[in-house]
Amino acid sequence: MYTFKKEERLCNKRLIDKLFHNGSSFLCYPFKASWLFNSEPQLFPTQILFSVSKKRYKHAVDRNLLKRCMRESYRLHKQQYLYNLLVTADKKILLSVGYIGKEIVPYSVIEKKMLKMLGQLAEQLTAANSIPAK
Repeated sequence: MYTFKKEERLCNKRLIDKLFHNGSSFLCYPFKASWLFNSEPQLFPTQILFSVSKKRYKHAVDRNLLKRCMRESYRLHKQQYLYNLLVTADKKILLSVGYIGKEIVPYSVIEKKMLKMLGQLAEQLTAANSIPAK
């Protein structure tokens, strides 16, 4: 349940391009999320991509720290906020979460904002596809 496997990561360049060209996006500072319903078969309800700007954070250790915190907070809360909703609706999505914050914040802040972002995403998914709300 609290795992984050390779198959859950979005690595396919064609799917990434499709996500950024056709997907919907919203801001939930310090994150920018883009999502798209995916009709292709995938093992998990969501394939996700985490990114941190190299332009804003020059040092790889800073980018890696932020991505690690984002992945961890997503891993702990995806089932409750996202997977249950998608499984009941029998839908699959592609998701990209970019960190656009100007400073490195502690994990507790990232976790709180990730919960808010997942809640916002759930609202958008229900509105976009008339998925019955929980």
